[in-house]
Amino acid sequence: MAAITAGPGAVASVSGYPPARGDFFVCDIFDALPKDDMASMEHPLFSLSTRPDRRILNYTHNGVEVTVVPSVRGLATLFDKDILIYCISQLMAAINAGREVTRQLRLTAHDLMTATGRETSGDGYARLREAFERLAGTRITTNVVTGGIEATTGFGLIESWQILRATRGGRMVQVAVTLSEWLFRAVTAKSVLTLSREYFGLRKPLERRVYELARKHCGRQPEWRISMEVLARKSGSASPLRVFRKMIRDMIAADPLPDYHLREEPGDMLLVTRRDPLVLPAEGPVLKAVTIETARGLMRGWDIYALEAEWRDMWHRSGRPRLRSPDAAFLGWLKKRQ
Repeated sequence: MAAITAGPGAVASVSGYPPARGDFFVCDIFDALPKDDMASMEHPLFSLSTRPDRRILNYTHNGVEVTVVPSVRGLATLFDKDILIYCISQLMAAINAGREVTRQLRLTAHDLMTATGRETSGDGYARLREAFERLAGTRITTNVVTGGIEATTGFGLIESWQILRATRGGRMVQVAVTLSEWLFRAVTAKSVLTLSREYFGLRKPLERRVYELARKHCGRQPEWRISMEVLARKSGSASPLRVFRKMIRDMIAADPLPDYHLREEPGDMLLVTRRDPLVLPAEGPVLKAVTIETARGLMRGWDIYALEAEWRDMWHRSGRPRLRSPDAAFLGWLKKRQ
């Protein structure tokens, strides 16, 4: 296979021989729960624009300072972030399964696109390549704490990316990605939160951003309040406040967010409430450690914690019936799932 260059912001071109498997973490876990790092959920690191955005973003809030500088391709967008969410999800599923991880990942482009709800057409692959370029080219300087360490750091959202294998038509098949130390430190410290699978179905950047903030701040609480002015700043919106307020009111009317409901309150405030009670593992059937290990043997390559969460949700929606043997019920459900 001829050498394939990876475009601006990528490492050098590769020959027909990819790096040794042991140097990379291979993204091969099916159905991994979507995970996002808490730092980028809290602070606006991504552009809400769907067109090339070449502004330099500056954000300061409660002692946190963030400066985001675009490349010639523009700022990384909230849709480009899908790539990072996919990588974080794979790493966390592996850590939970006791596997070793590195910040060098090897992934299959089609798996990434399918997991994040992207089109797998030729245009979809072209847009994916552009996303890699923006992620590698966008530079961030911040003192945001990750993994318990506060240091003013400059970095790209990904350090590098590289096409390892492509079709004859040039469509990427396998891609190698090196995450920034800053992001990898957040993952290994488990400074991440689980997202709804419906997140990838949100087609407006502001909807995704408000969902991130709701997930980060409301979390397990029944409700969370924030002023429109602070919400506009934390979202990274470039719109005037009156325009931003109108967009939020439209969002309230459409009610598109998974897990959360929005309502405007007097005093120019937004109230965020949970749609349904959160089902925590401790509140439902308790599974034995040996059951989880047995489940891993039954469903090799799957994220067992994602499957357990799905099973608990099914149990909750069916009226929380009393289970004589939760372990047998879970394993029986897995066998049917197979």
